[in-house]
Amino acid sequence: AYPPPPPAGSTGTLRAEFPQDHTLISEGQATILFPSANEVFYNPVQGFNRDLTCAVLTEFARLLLQPKGIRGKFVIPGEDHTDAGSPQPPEEGDGASAAPPRVAKAGEVCEVGGLRVLEALAASGLRSIRFAKEVPGLRAVVANDCSARATDLIGRNVAFNGVGALVTPSMADARMLMYQCKADREPFDVIDLDPYGSPAHFLDAAVQAVSEGGLLCVTCTDMGVLAGNNAETSYSKYGAVSLKGKFCHEMALRIILHSLDRRANCYQRFIVPLLAVSADFYIRVFVRVFTGQAKVKASASKQALVYHCVGCGTHHLQRMGKATAHGNGFKYGAATGPPVGPTCEFCQQRHQLGGPIWAEPLHDVPFVQRVLAALERSPQRFQTQERMQGVLSGIAEELSDVPLYYTLEGLSSTVHCNTPSLLQFSSALLHAGYRVSLSHACRTAVKTDAPPAVLWDILRCWVRLHPVKRERLTDTSPAARILAVEPTLQASFAIRADANPSSRKRGLKRFPENPEAFWGPKARAKAGGGISPSLQEKRKQLQNKRTQRSQGADPEPSPCKRHKEVGGGAQGTSWGLRAKGRQNKGGLGRRGAQGGTEDK
Repeated sequence: AYPPPPPAGSTGTLRAEFPQDHTLISEGQATILFPSANEVFYNPVQGFNRDLTCAVLTEFARLLLQPKGIRGKFVIPGEDHTDAGSPQPPEEGDGASAAPPRVAKAGEVCEVGGLRVLEALAASGLRSIRFAKEVPGLRAVVANDCSARATDLIGRNVAFNGVGALVTPSMADARMLMYQCKADREPFDVIDLDPYGSPAHFLDAAVQAVSEGGLLCVTCTDMGVLAGNNAETSYSKYGAVSLKGKFCHEMALRIILHSLDRRANCYQRFIVPLLAVSADFYIRVFVRVFTGQAKVKASASKQALVYHCVGCGTHHLQRMGKATAHGNGFKYGAATGPPVGPTCEFCQQRHQLGGPIWAEPLHDVPFVQRVLAALERSPQRFQTQERMQGVLSGIAEELSDVPLYYTLEGLSSTVHCNTPSLLQFSSALLHAGYRVSLSHACRTAVKTDAPPAVLWDILRCWVRLHPVKRERLTDTSPAARILAVEPTLQASFAIRADANPSSRKRGLKRFPENPEAFWGPKARAKAGGGISPSLQEKRKQLQNKRTQRSQGADPEPSPCKRHKEVGGGAQGTSWGLRAKGRQNKGGLGRRGAQGGTEDK
């Protein structure tokens, strides 16, 4: 038995009452017990992720519960209810005997019409407890993990925070749990997936187990795969080839959305993105899932292949399908293309082919504005409030119909010139009659509907004002070939007021500095307890590993091709064992496939 949760500000006085191998962690309205040994995964960096999820889930609950008759205000800790939170009068036709508006409060069970939430990979249960204490309108929260240690810790933390009426610990394979809910016709209104690494093996079950119009929240921390370092692995997990371009972080968002939509289409379902965020070392997407055969037919026209020039970095999109108006409906067919020739028209270099990716808007701007408005009503609700306002404000200002982006340093380095300021380049695009915006995924990103020819014309005009040393450029380099063409557009770099977005004028923090050293991914939880080495310690241990191996006295000879094929002889047997070991090392493993202690 554990004592009740300590009051605010008095956590340190009760430390002696807890087991010596546990510490107290406070975040939001929750305070949890956490073992000092790295048995269950926890990363404080993901506090922004959890804060954002609580904010999005609150507005999603408003969106779903108001049509169900819960028209009263949502009572949220720290929210100002002086204006928008007042109860609404009964609608016309309700009559004088209409029931008063129901009030949804955080921490209380909403029996009629409340949302069922599943945290499939709960680890310590921190996120589920925060849902129960901070998000109103919930009927039940299931905190699941396949690890017995994690499930025991969840139960203790649920009792410690007094949310047993809302949160139910569960120990099961996350996929089997979701498949069973589908079979029992008891879907969840919200499913949260935040694994350690890739969520690919949970997506098929998740798109089936979420209710009609329900919310699916997915985190991906395998950015090396999604950002182009392992294109073949990206295809095997997500069904899309990633590219290592300047736009890689937005492309990662579009790859996971493509994967979600493709898996949902198998069951006559489709997705509608509410919010997609690239932050720190991970991406986070919030999508609604609907059912409709007619809408699924349009999914091919929402996906696109990406042609990326390896020389100058320009990109073109090729839609996978085409939807044309036909009477009162639409006619669907294959798209025509390709949009480019065998080589780039600007630098004559070859193209890389990536995708397919999601080519529709990443965000529902009205929903993002609802979240922003709620943050303004509760200025002290979240610890990462300033960053949330900065990121969401930047997202609301992005061009929603322009996939991918360019970067200022990428464009200027191609022609070897000094980099224009963000306001100068944006003003030049606006003077030329095109739209332009920033991106939350990259500090120096430029999203614009201007074709690549216009971008290079602007850079050619910039080079006239700031000359480069042409004698240092080889004739076949992208810079020489681009600058050899005379610009057809006379760019103006006079600063325009509308070139600076509102969030930038107000100085909102979109890209805050890391608060401490090694602010990033943490080491995976170690089964059986014990302190696993940190990522920095692993890097030191593995440093110069290949060099030390090559300096050995008698390196083992490589087996011949015949031994590789048949596995004969001593060398063949040794090679087979080594290959098998490498496969097991790179494989997913039992705990990884089931979720284990993988979470935030």
